[in-house]
Amino acid sequence: MSIHEIVILALIGLSAGVVSGLLGVGGAIIIVPALVFFFGMTQHQAQGTSLAVLLLPVGFLAFWNYYKEGYVNFKIALVVMLAFFIGGYLGSAIAVHVPERILKTGFGILIILLGFRMVFSK
Repeated sequence: MSIHEIVILALIGLSAGVVSGLLGVGGAIIIVPALVFFFGMTQHQAQGTSLAVLLLPVGFLAFWNYYKEGYVNFKIALVVMLAFFIGGYLGSAIAVHVPERILKTGFGILIILLGFRMVFSK
């Protein structure tokens, strides 16, 4: 891996961390598209790599700031975490068999629809 690639990857990680800390998102919105555009990864590779990043407690320091200010509901987090655990397995089991073009299209449409919803909802 070249120094240029390492710098780009570090910037992707830093960007995802900042956006995650600010808005609660990062993996799908920052890392996946960046890996596809800058590193020519397939959608499958980018999604798998983004999930590998999330395996370690990368969001702990961001979580800690929210926790200190009283912004964490542990009951809700636990339920969502357990469901996410199962849903992540089920979704990935399906995704690895979906053609890349369909996966990329679905990903793009989801991001667009979520963006419109966020901008135009009350």
